[in-house]
Amino acid sequence: QVQLVESEGGLVNPGGSLRLSCAASGIDSNVYSLAWYHRPPGGERDLVARIYRNGDIDYAGSVKGRFTISGDFIKNTTILQMNGLKAEDTGVYYCHTEIQRGSWTFDYWGQGTQVTVSS
Repeated sequence: QVQLVESEGGLVNPGGSLRLSCAASGIDSNVYSLAWYHRPPGGERDLVARIYRNGDIDYAGSVKGRFTISGDFIKNTTILQMNGLKAEDTGVYYCHTEIQRGSWTFDYWGQGTQVTVSS
């Protein structure tokens, strides 16, 4: 059974930094991508950053230049380095992976970790 476990988030001052990590276990096929999503209070869950097995990376416009995603497709881990945090970055962050099995792709989610940016 595939499981994604995120590191603990936390409370950070505006302008501060935080590093989130995620480890996937129970992987039985190729991991196609590793990603982080953000759900603000009362809002929808949206993509923050995604790294593909081929090395391509996508970022949401709001985090470009501030956040950096990295991924290890042998260990099936991903890290989100968040710098220059703003109040609007507050919310729950979810780790996500796409796993390929034959011609199908399956989605898996972590349980989410809370990040609060406030003074």
